[in-house]
Amino acid sequence: MASKTNIHVSRQGFHGIDYIKIAIFGFALAALWSSLHTIILPLRLLDFVAESQKNTYLGLITFTGLLLAIIVQPIAGAISDRSGFSWGRRRPYILIGTILVVLLLSGIGFCGSYVAIFIIYCLVQVSANTAQGPYQAFIPDLVPEGRRGLASGVKTLVEILGGVALLYPVAFFMDRYSTGEGVSWLWVALSALAIAMLGVMIATVITVRERPGVGGSQLPLLSTLYKSFQIDIKANRNFVWFLVSRLFILMAFTTLQTFALYFLRDVVGVASPAAATAKFSIVAVAGMLAAVYPAGRLSDRVGRQPIAVTSGLLSALGISLIFLFQHSYTLIMLCGGLVGIAFGAFMSTNWALATDLVAKGEEARYLGLTNLATAGGGALARLIGPVIDFFNTYDTKLGYQIMLLACFVYFVVGSLLLLKIKVPRQPR
Repeated sequence: MASKTNIHVSRQGFHGIDYIKIAIFGFALAALWSSLHTIILPLRLLDFVAESQKNTYLGLITFTGLLLAIIVQPIAGAISDRSGFSWGRRRPYILIGTILVVLLLSGIGFCGSYVAIFIIYCLVQVSANTAQGPYQAFIPDLVPEGRRGLASGVKTLVEILGGVALLYPVAFFMDRYSTGEGVSWLWVALSALAIAMLGVMIATVITVRERPGVGGSQLPLLSTLYKSFQIDIKANRNFVWFLVSRLFILMAFTTLQTFALYFLRDVVGVASPAAATAKFSIVAVAGMLAAVYPAGRLSDRVGRQPIAVTSGLLSALGISLIFLFQHSYTLIMLCGGLVGIAFGAFMSTNWALATDLVAKGEEARYLGLTNLATAGGGALARLIGPVIDFFNTYDTKLGYQIMLLACFVYFVVGSLLLLKIKVPRQPR
């Protein structure tokens, strides 16, 4: 009974700065993945693969890595749920995973073949998701239920900032690397990511105040691992619909993000594709920043579904406009801003919905299972790479038009599936 009282007091004492403390690690994770997936990997792979197969090889490496993320994140979350460390259930895994990521990033610079970079990237995925699975449980662990929409809005806001903070500097460095100005530019880009990961991890471990860990699962470790991917579908039907809808929405956004550099180079014909991709991403992020916080806060009042459904359909409209104006970089930038506004509102309210639907006592495991949709959507999005290359053999731009059509369909289907969810009432 005493422990319940302590939890209640702790959560009621949750203040403004605490929202930042529990979200800041997401800044570094977003910086890592946006820089790797959008800029570094597409350009680094050109050192090892044929021009005509670049989309296929990019899709293959990121697809495999994200499959590992799907496996690792729920397992790390489940193990974290049952942990009993004196300094919390989450921070030990954040510490270990981040140190491994920092060490592995140098491998992307050292590798001399596609196979080597394939292996290093997969190990980075395993390490980062060992940290991310437990990190995601901070909101249900520490935030009062009536403020989780706000907390999810802050989390998404911080992640958006992380996704863009290093993108333009990394693009600047990698454009110089790709034009033959020296391998030192690659090392500068990788060092920037390593410093960001290490600094934010230290801030999280020092400033977040978890209660001493009391594991939610008393099962043996092997039984815990076996249960990591189990979902009681009858009891958690809403959570299953949530996963499927999130899968489609993130497939759409990740497809656009992954192949943006090649699209801008091959279809729009920009001179500096890395810089152009970074600018496009920054405009999209500006739209996200405008929407993410008010959307998360508004969802505490009007509910998650109306905002999420509207946002998904608005994203589909943005994709349609990109298709219509695909030869104008300026108009594509404006469309990117529209997609950013819609996607920012979606991600903020969608994560709040996830925290509403997770099973009590298994928060990290269930939030880790959202990676079935997050990384799963990202992995499935990469499978369109060979499709793009195939259709481009008939017309150099046809593959990218197929890509945009797929994004449109994903956004519409994902939005409509959200209507299947019966959302529980939230405390106000």
